[in-house]
Amino acid sequence: MSEHYLEDYQVGQVYGSATARVEGERIKSFAAEFDPQPFHLGEVGAAGTVFGRLAASGWHTAALTMRLLVEGRLRPAGGVIGMGFDELRWPLPVRAGDVLSVQSEILEVRESKSRPDHGVIRVRFTTSNQTGEAVQVATGSLLVRRRPSNLH
Repeated sequence: MSEHYLEDYQVGQVYGSATARVEGERIKSFAAEFDPQPFHLGEVGAAGTVFGRLAASGWHTAALTMRLLVEGRLRPAGGVIGMGFDELRWPLPVRAGDVLSVQSEILEVRESKSRPDHGVIRVRFTTSNQTGEAVQVATGSLLVRRRPSNLH
């Protein structure tokens, strides 16, 4: 699949991704290294919490989302180079066995004022589970190369 330059993006375009199955052991190993809270480490620790049973760390969900973005159809020229997020929410927990996918909707496309060979796209990334429920919603900006033939 080819890369997309700034000029290839238009407001309203939506790009999909493949899917990733969330494994219980990966939830626990990610949590053990990066977010060692009881509800991420095992069923016993999750019982009696707001989650009720094992739930993936939001940061694990964010990492899975990044993997799906890098391998997905958005494909910005130069890579998925984040400039920051305006919003990052986890409306529902991710559970073992969930199958995640990402939709990326282009909200804004503009040339960079400081880098004439680049532009910025503002994107809403919605990560959903196998039933279509949003488990992560993020809005952020990506730095994207301009097509070399369009540079003056």
